[in-house]
Amino acid sequence: MTEKRKVILVTDGDSIAQRAVEIAVEKVGARCISRSGGNPTPMSGIEIVDLIKTAKHDPVVVMVDDKGSARTAQGEWALYEIVNHPDIEVLGVIAVASNTQGVNGIKVDFSITKDGKFIEGSVDKDGIPRQGNVIYGDTVDIIGQCDIPLVIGIGDIGKMQGHDNCEIGAPILTKAMEEILKRSGYKTGQRDRG
Repeated sequence: MTEKRKVILVTDGDSIAQRAVEIAVEKVGARCISRSGGNPTPMSGIEIVDLIKTAKHDPVVVMVDDKGSARTAQGEWALYEIVNHPDIEVLGVIAVASNTQGVNGIKVDFSITKDGKFIEGSVDKDGIPRQGNVIYGDTVDIIGQCDIPLVIGIGDIGKMQGHDNCEIGAPILTKAMEEILKRSGYKTGQRDRG
């Protein structure tokens, strides 16, 4: 029996998000499945799992994106397939807020604001705190049907009114990845053996 591959999911995949993810992944010492980027997600969850298995080391970061669709589309189906695959252990999901109408939203464990503050509630697309602890986004509703240990809410990655720009190293997204790694026993990409 092979050890399950450790994965972090990010519910955004447009070109700016992909660049932000690649920058953050390098900073935390993880691996990125760049081919999972796209708006919408260009491949099935099973195809993404095959790519995860070829990554040099864990943890592996994957992007999923429904391209603004309120219904369950490619990104959400891919997320569902990855989470429920027997060879994958999902460490956490970074749930990205968007302005999509007609979605149910998902309860988050906490959120990170555009200013890098941890809050118990949720944030909007700009990373500004909002009432309640539900994130609304185009690729988050299916998370409620999945067994995921940690769900972090975040604004639109690579943006957030300039606070998460790629030019400054996507610091808010990086912080979210670092928090998932810390809570799952990793120190900057390598699982703590102590």
